[in-house]
Amino acid sequence: MHLKELPIDSQFAQYINAPLVLAHLLKEAGAIPNNPILPLLIHQNALRLPQQGAPSNIERLVKSHQWSGTWRNGIYTYHHYHSTAHEVLAVFAGMATVQFGGNKGITQALRRGDVVIIPAGIAHKNLKSSKDFAVVGAYPEGQEPDMNYGKAPELAKAEQNIARVPLPEADPIYGEDGPLMEHWRK
Repeated sequence: MHLKELPIDSQFAQYINAPLVLAHLLKEAGAIPNNPILPLLIHQNALRLPQQGAPSNIERLVKSHQWSGTWRNGIYTYHHYHSTAHEVLAVFAGMATVQFGGNKGITQALRRGDVVIIPAGIAHKNLKSSKDFAVVGAYPEGQEPDMNYGKAPELAKAEQNIARVPLPEADPIYGEDGPLMEHWRK
């Protein structure tokens, strides 16, 4: 898929690169359910961010694609996941090595401009990061995240929750015709 094939709102076109997507389907790992249907999506170098105002631009972009509840911070240094919401993390500063899927999951280097779309149930943990590492996070409109830590008593309820989480209306970066729609609606 090429950027010119995507109907990108002109106010954001200057901040968006053509999608280079890595997709990883992560199976259950002990007490971490991950997601048996939806792959983790990593949009490498998705964003061309200005030196000033990058977080605000990301927030406006994802909100324009019906992702809300935005926040700014890093990624926790322990495995955690949300069973009631999908999540997007857009890196606006620094770099980090993040593990997805639990102790036996995948490890991915993330840099400024990378975007990760995490389906409900997939664990994530910051293994190592630069001091300035920061992301904008958000969730599809209408979804509220819970916090789970990969403990056995959480698993049954989390699996029920994950099965009920609706798909988002749009890719948080590329919109209604973005790569998320292609990978998650197959």
